[in-house]
Amino acid sequence: MIEARVIAVAADDSHAFSKPLRPSIRLLAGRGVEGDAHCGETVQHRSRVAVDPSAPNLRQIHLIPAELFDDPLVRPFALAPGDLGENVTTTGLDLLALPRGTRLRLGATAVIEVTSLRNPCAQIDAFRPGLHAAVLGRAADGGLIRKAGVMAIVRVGGEVAAGDEIVVEPPPQPWAKLERV
Repeated sequence: MIEARVIAVAADDSHAFSKPLRPSIRLLAGRGVEGDAHCGETVQHRSRVAVDPSAPNLRQIHLIPAELFDDPLVRPFALAPGDLGENVTTTGLDLLALPRGTRLRLGATAVIEVTSLRNPCAQIDAFRPGLHAAVLGRAADGGLIRKAGVMAIVRVGGEVAAGDEIVVEPPPQPWAKLERV
């Protein structure tokens, strides 16, 4: 059985698309990743700030499964951790299948709560032309599948580093499917 683990962490204080890898990151309860451009109690993504700067930040931390990099449609783009702007790259965990409200314990103390799917935007094509289509798919019913990871809020702060174990704590049932926020 594969254990869920953190394989890389990243943060950047600018609104650049990709984030440089770090030895560790510090999560701040109710805010996000210390020193990251998206850290804050209210929305920090530029498009969201333009609509309502007082809205709560439900996108404090971005996680992507490393397994995405092996997807046959994504593999030709030669992605590495941090390339898509994620703060945490995971392995051994189907992030996209988690119900909304799932809590993930990262490392010794940090706890985050999954809020939504990441909605990949056109900036992905500016980074690597054609990548936007590769991180989207269609379900059997025709519905859109967003494969670019999940967003979460920080419930309990702490240090997170590559190699840290991830413990999954599902919310009470009935479970709500992840949607974009």
